[in-house]
Amino acid sequence: MNKVRKQGVLPKMDVPNVKRPTDNGGIRNFSSAFIRFPIQAIILAAIAFVLYFNTFTNEYALDDVMVIQQNEYVHQGLKGIPSIIAKDTYDSYFRQANSTNELSGGRYRPLSVITFAIEEELLGKDNDENPALGQTISEQAAKYMHTRHVVNVLLYMLSVVVFLYFLRKIIFQNASLVAFVAALLFTIHPIHTEVVANIKSRDELLSFLFICFTFINAYKYAEDKKISALVVALVCYTLALFSKEYAIVMVGLIPLMYYLFKRDTFKNSIKGAVPFLIILAGYLLVRFSVVGHKSPIVDTDLQNNPYLYATGLQKITTEIATLLNYLKLLLLPYPLSADYSYSQIPYNGLSALKFWVSLAVHLGLVILGISLFLKRNVLCFAIVFYLLNLLLVSNLLFDLGATMGERLIYHSSAGFVMAISWLLVAGIEKIKVYLPYRIVYLAILIVLVVVSGYEVITRNEDWKNTNTLFAKDVQTVPASFLANGIAGVGYCAMSDLPENKVKRVELIEKGIAYLDRSIAINGKYVNGYFNRALAYNSLSQWDKQLSDLDSVKKYKPDYPGLADQYQYLYHDKGLDCWKSKKFDDAVNAFKRGCELAPKDPEMWYMLGITYYSMKDYTAAIKVWDVTLKLNPNHQGAKSAYPVALKFIGSSGGK
Repeated sequence: MNKVRKQGVLPKMDVPNVKRPTDNGGIRNFSSAFIRFPIQAIILAAIAFVLYFNTFTNEYALDDVMVIQQNEYVHQGLKGIPSIIAKDTYDSYFRQANSTNELSGGRYRPLSVITFAIEEELLGKDNDENPALGQTISEQAAKYMHTRHVVNVLLYMLSVVVFLYFLRKIIFQNASLVAFVAALLFTIHPIHTEVVANIKSRDELLSFLFICFTFINAYKYAEDKKISALVVALVCYTLALFSKEYAIVMVGLIPLMYYLFKRDTFKNSIKGAVPFLIILAGYLLVRFSVVGHKSPIVDTDLQNNPYLYATGLQKITTEIATLLNYLKLLLLPYPLSADYSYSQIPYNGLSALKFWVSLAVHLGLVILGISLFLKRNVLCFAIVFYLLNLLLVSNLLFDLGATMGERLIYHSSAGFVMAISWLLVAGIEKIKVYLPYRIVYLAILIVLVVVSGYEVITRNEDWKNTNTLFAKDVQTVPASFLANGIAGVGYCAMSDLPENKVKRVELIEKGIAYLDRSIAINGKYVNGYFNRALAYNSLSQWDKQLSDLDSVKKYKPDYPGLADQYQYLYHDKGLDCWKSKKFDDAVNAFKRGCELAPKDPEMWYMLGITYYSMKDYTAAIKVWDVTLKLNPNHQGAKSAYPVALKFIGSSGGK
């Protein structure tokens, strides 16, 4: 049964007129030392480190805030782990925001969050175990985020080494150069920058790492029948599932691995996957018990439902057309973006050429995969690995709440580089009689490393924080309402930095321009209205702020912090009018503020100050009575009260 494998020959790679690449002949002569696993592993780990060490000084970005910075369970350290296991990944964030989980199907990826909690425990828990929404990052938290970036890079270095071992041991058993080229392409691919540079995407790193460990140990068990190898494989599979859902497809990939590389019968290959099916069933039981079977609400927000305005046919055709975007970015990863929200990817219909091209390409890959399966060709595994992982993030099976994302293609890219590396090496083998092929090998690899490395390093700088990221990406995806909205918030936030004091107004106005564009694209973008209201507040444009707050109230009356912003609006407007000696306007503003916040002593106090400025001392006394009732120790009211009484006494009335 294992005759072919024991002879040291790969299953036939059915490429016409192309000699199958092996470690013999040209490749062996290329460099015997280079073929050794330790040398290849050191080279890949070193390259990964050089490409990503500039992320060490990066800050939190995007979902890092939801998953780490404002996750009370993470801040509890080891004590928070039971809650992390027992709850949705975003439970803490939504609960603190007095909201419900708006992500379709929920999110259950506890392993990466557990690692954040362990880091918190080891580094020393912050004094504030439950930071409020919008809280600035403390110096201690800043130290944590830099350490977490280091951990991400170390995990990536480990992943590429383990991936190399997986390729050498199983996929390209007698073609070490093919294995190395595949692992090298994976290491340097710029599309992976989001996974490594965004701390939250550690779930992707851990998932892929444990998937590779699972393959390696499952194959080892199939070879040696040692129970210890099976136990390790099942443990790794469990960890892969609890990292992210991608490991579900392994119940199909493991028997395919047995069939293609161990040369088992089809029946025995299927039987070999039974233990993993049992683990999968247990995982699904746990997952559904935690997050449930359905989203708790119906998505009516474009931020979570990008196909809200699409017909059923448009949704399907657009999803299929979008698959071509992934392939394009794998072949030419430029430019990159952290967001592809509505309406950056326009809805497609049956008349769209892109839909038909994508359909033809992917159906072609399916047909090619079946054909190669019948021939037990190694490239079958690469194609199936690519397609199955792609299917999970295609929106065709279930809604992801996003059109696409570069981090989502991380696993599929492994199948992509397997195929590309073999085709690259096989192609050069074919022309080696005409060219100095060793130089061709080296030249191609050097060019790829230099060009990709430059893009990776510069892209890491974009990921410094959310503000820098979207200041860049909004230029790449100008039709995305979310990218425009976040860029707008970023410019407004930058206006508060001391070094930007001179151009404060300029930055706020630039932020408002991006928020204008985001609202023009999505007229119900509640966050856009809310953040633009804050920007107008900074410019003392009270009527515009009020209009935006009213829009928030219209579309989402229970929006977190809305009532407070109305209160701040009238307080700030009243204060501004008082400073400008527009006392009647100030009175109207403070009165409205007192209606909205009747228990706010400061609002009543300022209303009294305004009456005092108008020399209406009786009205001031009445208002300060309320102030002191609410806060008997209010120093301002206590000091002003007797002065007003004195004026009333001396004037005989008012």
